[in-house]
Amino acid sequence: MEQTALKALIVDDEQPARNIIIHYLSSFSGIQVAGECSNGFEAIKLIRELKPDILFLDVQMPKITGLELLEVIDDAPAVIFTTAFDNYALKAFELNAVDYLLKPFSQERFTLAVNKVIDRIKAGQPTRKVNSEIANADLQEQLSRIVVKNGTSMTVIPVNEILFIEAQEDYVMIYTDKGRFMKNQTMNFLEQHLPDSLFIRIHRSYIVNIEKIQRLEPYDKDTFTAIIPPSHKLRISRTGYKKLKDTLRF
Repeated sequence: MEQTALKALIVDDEQPARNIIIHYLSSFSGIQVAGECSNGFEAIKLIRELKPDILFLDVQMPKITGLELLEVIDDAPAVIFTTAFDNYALKAFELNAVDYLLKPFSQERFTLAVNKVIDRIKAGQPTRKVNSEIANADLQEQLSRIVVKNGTSMTVIPVNEILFIEAQEDYVMIYTDKGRFMKNQTMNFLEQHLPDSLFIRIHRSYIVNIEKIQRLEPYDKDTFTAIIPPSHKLRISRTGYKKLKDTLRF
């Protein structure tokens, strides 16, 4: 009985780069190019529709990066990163990518990577796991935006649009003027990686954008509440109040 061909999806914002991968894959009779696209928003739709076995994924792309895309995908395929930047290699392997191809790569190097994927799939070995805290941290270790899965789509939230972040057990809820968004992330990670000139953890349950605070109101003796329009009232701990005083100098 003939085996079903493995399906590959190619995600790269440059057509020549996609063409090279298509050309190299033509020598693999057991792999079918199921689709190609130029950005992460198209990719998440195609991954859901095509359910590919192998994902050739560029790292640096417009709108969202390959790392950000990988974080919000459920049941993603085996991943081979393709990029011109070698400084993403460690992060890629921490995300358990099967391989990492540095452009321009030869057909021989490409073949080695693909054979590695085929061997893993045949052996039934895990091909991917995601640590969202690795995927979400940029190379400067400071976030400028947060990507969240919103139903079957993705939303990119610039950090300056965040009103505040609330702890929700193993998740966080991110509040903006456009709505609220749940993300699988820890408060400690966000406290460490959001710009400390803009964000302060005012309570174990809240990280707040200090530019969005309208005023402080007394809560009880020696404690206060932060008022954030349109109608949010956030409890401030004693430690959080001291941080606010030191930062805002009041």
